Amino acid sequence: MPSDGPEAELWMGAHPSAPSVVVRDGRAEGLDKVIATAPDRELGADCAARFGGRLPFLLKVLAAENALSIQVHPSRAQAAAGFRADNERGLAPGDPARNYVDDWPKPELLCALTPFEVLAGMRSAADALGLLRALGVGRLKMAGVEMALAAAPAAATAASAGGVSGSAGAAPDPVGCALATILQWPAEDRVAMIEEVIAACSRLAADSASPYAPACAAVTRVAADHPGDIGIVAALLLQHAVLRPGQAVFMPAGGLHAYLRGTGIELLANSDNVVRAGLTGKHIDVPELLKLLDPAVAVPILAPEVRADVADYGIRAPEFRLFRVDLGEEAAPLPADGPRIMFCVSGGVTVRNAAGDTLKLGRGESCFVSAIDGAVSGAGPARVFVACAGTAL
Repeated sequence: MPSDGPEAELWMGAHPSAPSVVVRDGRAEGLDKVIATAPDRELGADCAARFGGRLPFLLKVLAAENALSIQVHPSRAQAAAGFRADNERGLAPGDPARNYVDDWPKPELLCALTPFEVLAGMRSAADALGLLRALGVGRLKMAGVEMALAAAPAAATAASAGGVSGSAGAAPDPVGCALATILQWPAEDRVAMIEEVIAACSRLAADSASPYAPACAAVTRVAADHPGDIGIVAALLLQHAVLRPGQAVFMPAGGLHAYLRGTGIELLANSDNVVRAGLTGKHIDVPELLKLLDPAVAVPILAPEVRADVADYGIRAPEFRLFRVDLGEEAAPLPADGPRIMFCVSGGVTVRNAAGDTLKLGRGESCFVSAIDGAVSGAGPARVFVACAGTAL
């Protein structure tokens, strides 16, 4: 249920911690229970078999007025192992010390509805070194952070991809090592170091000739949102971007990121597994985060492929796929089959299923379309997002 105050997230899906409610024949019931009662009917036999009778995706509206936490998500194998380990430790489902609330991965796609500021993916060693040298923060230099980044070419030759530590005998990733140094900074010196970083960022943000000015301005805003948080310093190692409406970023497992400001549509696997690095008052487990982190993960800004009035965001994750559709007054077929969630972001749409049943959605309203509904059409004028299960890879 929503709180009395502002909400940063609106969930649409069947995650057991916060399932949506569907209304059929005047009866309201949790979507998770509806699917569990007849998974083949609701999901289709293939989808039900692939995902164990579980709706594989979760759709959200994300509205970030203040910076959200720096975080990383696990792969499927990491999630299963982590969930099992937390259970073996005897941690209750709601225990704040848990790293894993379920055994699923959490790849995610964020599509901007408004200009959306993000930190997504880690800088290259050379880029991170350039920023730190421009800032001139003495404590970071004395702690060897700059030296580690400067040694990146030799380290990169020896290191294998996929994690801070690399394989046995391989050199560690320099950017990952820099992040580890920052996150594990001595508590007695954190305040002074953070203040030094903020002062340097304020100075560089005012330098319009510096390529790092926008990122430094973002760090100063983050500092206002989360005073004294070590994530302020960690943010220096992440790539900064502002998505234009319609653009998107895809975060695979191991990709460090934070959503700073804006409103967008987020589509992700049906999981709430989040391991945090900072900018939060919630549980932080630095060793676990460093174990999941893959500094080499690329996070390009994506534009959809548009055909007629349908925009396909092109991500072929096993759990999900996203379309944006602009509808006129004449009914037109909507993409995808199997289980779908539709969300109307503007105008109003009349949805019709294969049996001729209709449903009207206004701005900000959503519906679940089951596999048994078959092909669906919509008439507007309206803009809607359609989320569906992905294809097997």
